[in-house]
Amino acid sequence: MNYQETLNYLYESTPMFQQVGKSAYKEGLSNTLALDEHFNHPHNNFKTIHVAGTNGKGSCSHTLAAILQSAGYRVGLYTSPHLVDFRERIRVNGTPVSEEYVVNFVERERCFFEPLAPSFFELTTALAFNYFSQQKVDVAIIEVGLGGRLDCTNIIHPDLSIITNISFDHTQFLGNTLALIAAEKAGIMKEGIPVVVGETTNETKPVFINKAKEAKAPLFFAEEEQLLQGYEMDESGFWHYHTADYPELTGELGGLCQLKNSNTILLAVKLLKQAGYQIAPEAIEAGFSKVCELTGLMGRWQRLGSAPTIVCDTGHNVGGMTYIAEQLRRQKYEKLHIVMGMVNDKDISGVLALLPKEAVYYFTKASVKRALHETELKELAGKAGLNGSTYPDVPQAFEAAKANASENDFIFVGGSSFIVADLMTYLTK
Repeated sequence: MNYQETLNYLYESTPMFQQVGKSAYKEGLSNTLALDEHFNHPHNNFKTIHVAGTNGKGSCSHTLAAILQSAGYRVGLYTSPHLVDFRERIRVNGTPVSEEYVVNFVERERCFFEPLAPSFFELTTALAFNYFSQQKVDVAIIEVGLGGRLDCTNIIHPDLSIITNISFDHTQFLGNTLALIAAEKAGIMKEGIPVVVGETTNETKPVFINKAKEAKAPLFFAEEEQLLQGYEMDESGFWHYHTADYPELTGELGGLCQLKNSNTILLAVKLLKQAGYQIAPEAIEAGFSKVCELTGLMGRWQRLGSAPTIVCDTGHNVGGMTYIAEQLRRQKYEKLHIVMGMVNDKDISGVLALLPKEAVYYFTKASVKRALHETELKELAGKAGLNGSTYPDVPQAFEAAKANASENDFIFVGGSSFIVADLMTYLTK
């Protein structure tokens, strides 16, 4: 099989949550443990940092990877979902895993894993851990796929655990209260391993405290440390951060949510230094200011054009969209155009209630089976006071928005990671 045939095989033969949702979710670690034993526990061959949370996992993971790369470490990075190419999920010092490695791994190992019938994510995690071991990485940043306690990444024994925040998402698996969701994500805590929690609520903080005591894990709350003392944004959309330790700290990621993420990252770096990691101030400054260049990160309040201004963001739940809606309100424009699509297992009404009513909407759907049909989205949006037209796919919706926008207008594309993925795929063709 060539690379594309191998991907088609993976997508069709292993259930992929990105495409089909709930039916791809496999509770428990039995498959993961079987794969791990078969490959002789490759994750024991490198240091790890484990990152969980509802929102902000990707930004924190990529920025930490960029910082450690800049400090001279050989860094693996495992994240999900991908936007354009499967290989984005597995990187070493920013370079995606090779097509050849993916093809050879599947051809060599399919006789073993086919009888197991693993999920797409279970198999991808095994592939990633094997690749990092083969590539002799010093440390790998491992992003949790879903939840934490039963996530197949939870076999690692990291130097540091990070839980960015808790809000409502994947409630069909993780529970329908913030406390229940927090308990699942706190399942990544390990005995003696420091834990950074980025944000808490009155409902989640006691959960973290109790779980940390139970696990005998040192617990640190980024909100209480407040290492980020001040900030302002320049005309280019970069944050300029004020901290006691790093006077020249510029953040390339311009979303409002990055203020919380950056405080979490600064505390994580402080604890890593205490654990023996050699991280100079210059490496931290480079990691913050060049994260996209160093790691290939896309889709976080990413500016794609000017006159009109075009921005996309992968935020897709109430927690993420709260920041996006506020940031949209802060923009200067004559007219706001929003290309919008969602998947059918999210709190759609909750997200729509946050969005600006004065915008012109271009309702569409992503090219995944979970995508909500554009006419249904338009109907739900109408009940929230949002008006616009429907388009069968993202490229047509995006081109319609561009055709209708003047140079002083603002076009936002989002509502789902998969909407942004379809946009990026279209723009790179």
